[in-house]
Amino acid sequence: LWTAPCFAHKVNLFAYVEGKTVYTESYFPDGRAVVNGKVEVFDADKILLLEGHTDSEGLFHFAIPKYDSMTIVLDASMGHKTTYHINREELGE
Repeated sequence: LWTAPCFAHKVNLFAYVEGKTVYTESYFPDGRAVVNGKVEVFDADKILLLEGHTDSEGLFHFAIPKYDSMTIVLDASMGHKTTYHINREELGE
């Protein structure tokens, strides 16, 4: 009997800050980009700051809306959802 690892409902989200912009990259374990994934950005008080969608390469970027810790939520549909946290210190300024 042969078994393979299961990655059901897994999706990857990576974010980094460059200047006054936050860049995100979203992809599935097999390397495919998350196309048109819904991205929501919340502040430390869980207030929605902005939302948008990933492009054809799984990328999304935005100007820093508030110099505070934030959580980025990616919903790639069909149960594929993940978060990425950015601390206040990472934002600079």
